[in-house]
Amino acid sequence: MTPARIALVLLAAGRATRFGGGKLAAPLLGKPLARHAADMLLGIGFGAHLAVISPDTPTLTGYRTVLLDPPGAGQSRSLALGVAAARDCGAKAIMIALADMPLVPLAHLVAMLARFDGDRLASRSHHGVLPPVLFGAQHFDTLCSLQGDRGAGALLQDAPFLTLAADAALDIDHTEDLDQAEQLLKR
Repeated sequence: MTPARIALVLLAAGRATRFGGGKLAAPLLGKPLARHAADMLLGIGFGAHLAVISPDTPTLTGYRTVLLDPPGAGQSRSLALGVAAARDCGAKAIMIALADMPLVPLAHLVAMLARFDGDRLASRSHHGVLPPVLFGAQHFDTLCSLQGDRGAGALLQDAPFLTLAADAALDIDHTEDLDQAEQLLKR
């Protein structure tokens, strides 16, 4: 399946309570954290670049944005809104990525797209299954029915996967994680 038939859904509306708020706007090497993943993903010719955002999300140029409603809703609501927007764009599949994972390399995403068979494909690290992930349209209804502050991990436990290096899998949850990401990016 070509990237043009896939919609990217960037989840960028988290509450950032463990970080103390304002995480996606926090500076990382001179630009907001959210821009690192967002800018890199713009380099892939997806059929649509969609971002589910909150009022605190920095501007994501190049993305069609969907405001999380209700504000502060869990990750399942962000996912449902992103899937609905992808469906509206006529997408045959979605790639779900997180705005607070700035170290996922472009090569990993390209390899995922090359391997994707139209069903499901996950990333896996020492943390287990994690984004970025791909789902075919046959999973859209199930993704929209998820509840709470959990993502789609349960749907991926038996899915094929590509390994993501531990450093690349860094998810920024605390200020210490942001410091670690800065050190890794400087290397």
